Amino acid sequence: MEFTARQIAELLNGTIEGDPEVSISSLSKIDEGKPGTVAFLANPAYTHYIYDTPASIVIVNKDFIATSPVSTTLIRVENAYASFAQLLEFYQGLQKPKKGISPMAFVSPSARIAESAWVAEFTFVGEGAVIGENVQLHPQVYIGEKVIIGDGTQVYPGVKIYRDCLIGRDCTFHSGAVIGADGFGFAPQTDNNYKKIPQVGNVVIEDNVEIGANTTIDRATLGSTIIRRGVKLDNLIQVAHNVEIGENTVIASQTGISGSTKIGKNCMFGGQVGFIGHITVADNVKIGAQSGIEASIKEDGVILLGSPAIDASKAKRNYVHWRNLDDIVKKIYKIEKNQNK
Repeated sequence: MEFTARQIAELLNGTIEGDPEVSISSLSKIDEGKPGTVAFLANPAYTHYIYDTPASIVIVNKDFIATSPVSTTLIRVENAYASFAQLLEFYQGLQKPKKGISPMAFVSPSARIAESAWVAEFTFVGEGAVIGENVQLHPQVYIGEKVIIGDGTQVYPGVKIYRDCLIGRDCTFHSGAVIGADGFGFAPQTDNNYKKIPQVGNVVIEDNVEIGANTTIDRATLGSTIIRRGVKLDNLIQVAHNVEIGENTVIASQTGISGSTKIGKNCMFGGQVGFIGHITVADNVKIGAQSGIEASIKEDGVILLGSPAIDASKAKRNYVHWRNLDDIVKKIYKIEKNQNK
């Protein structure tokens, strides 16, 4: 399907510089642009590509100033990155969802599947499960007993959702995600063995949540592990039992959150952040990659870095000193040597 620059500008509420009738049929990155595609420029590091990109249309910020001639048609918008995301969403929406139940799927007779849902080959839907309108269950998905999945949710191949878990509307689960496996609960015994503590709770995931590939969210020992609406989790994240993650929090890959930790809303965590258990994190907190959180964070909006994590500006100053530590030690030895003469 083709679209003109004029149609795209109307969709994005942008203004055109160049040929309003130039058409595109696909999308591309600006550094890999091709004729007949639309790209975007948001990162200044990629600015040089705009002067020779073969892409037919490039979406730019309103304040972009060209320092050389630009041959491609520009569409100026308030926020090029957000507008391109809007365009991607529109493009994806043109792909009509599948529906129906494959004869090679297994669906329990007691499960309820909406007519507009799709259950692909080799997918299993357990007893009492409820699958909402336009839900897409891709091949080799496992849906356990009494799982409820809200309308419009995408579950990609190989996802496992254990019994009793509750999933909201318009969520996305990428391949290999495991929702509702047992929490890590073992009681030490006198003979140095461990007795497993039954994990009888569930996982509750609210609306518009995205879960990355191979991320695991454990069921609660009692009650629920809760992921609030709008949360975005990257690939390879571990969320332990009875954790709660607040609305619109985003977390990058390889972060680990220990049991019963409560995280506020609108937080942003870099990759490989580690949280000990039974602590709380305030709203709007930002934590840099590879930080270690060993105590509750009570102040809203703080920015932390390091392990153990401290105020980010202080951590950066400390790092400068640490990087020069060898020279500092040599100077101290030299001063001591001179004093002892």
